Amino acid sequence: MSQLPRELALRIALAARVLPGVELPKLIAILHDKVGSPLDDEKLKSITVTNLKTGIGSHDGEEDGEDIGIGLENIKLAVRYLWGEEEEDEGLPEIQPYKDGDLPESIRVAVASNSGSLLNGHFGSCIRFLVYQLSRTDCRLVDIRSTIEADSSDDRNLYRVNLIKDCQMLFVQSIGGPAAAKVVRADIYPIKVPEVIDAIDKLKEFQQVFDAPPPWMAKILGKSPEERKRFAVHE
Repeated sequence: MSQLPRELALRIALAARVLPGVELPKLIAILHDKVGSPLDDEKLKSITVTNLKTGIGSHDGEEDGEDIGIGLENIKLAVRYLWGEEEEDEGLPEIQPYKDGDLPESIRVAVASNSGSLLNGHFGSCIRFLVYQLSRTDCRLVDIRSTIEADSSDDRNLYRVNLIKDCQMLFVQSIGGPAAAKVVRADIYPIKVPEVIDAIDKLKEFQQVFDAPPPWMAKILGKSPEERKRFAVHE
């Protein structure tokens, strides 16, 4: 991987992230098997959904590629990354204007995402974080932060934590114990959401919590100690 041009290496790394169970060395081996060596732009663009699927299946002992346990949408997305089309994600939501103070009593929330506006990313492998400012009555996308540089960091999890260190909450499909500990140490509250859901739908659902926030959230919202006690009793 180190001998590949940086742009090609990043494309392959992105593809590996959306293929659960397919680590980077394994994907490189599959690509070599399918299109030959050395890997270049033309060869990566010759990869199809079908031959990637069968390649993964062959590596896993499933010759027909039917039972590899990876959804077709993930394989399609991986092929797009291999083709170098990762910047053409037409489903990406639009960042909205925001300046500090626009939404009183709001919190900043990071959403781990691999495609469009979906909450469908694992903390250690998601392609980007969608960053929202959330109040009881409003929700604004204030930033989209790529994790593309995380793989070249000495501590990939810490790099990701630092990307969202201005957030108070994190919605993620899954997160490992050591990574979760780093997130919590950064005063970010992680919440696992195993099902794939549109980020806005999940955030709108969460807005109901503002009516009676748990103590940790009440503190973020600037509630007095007396108010926080009242919320705790209410729970």
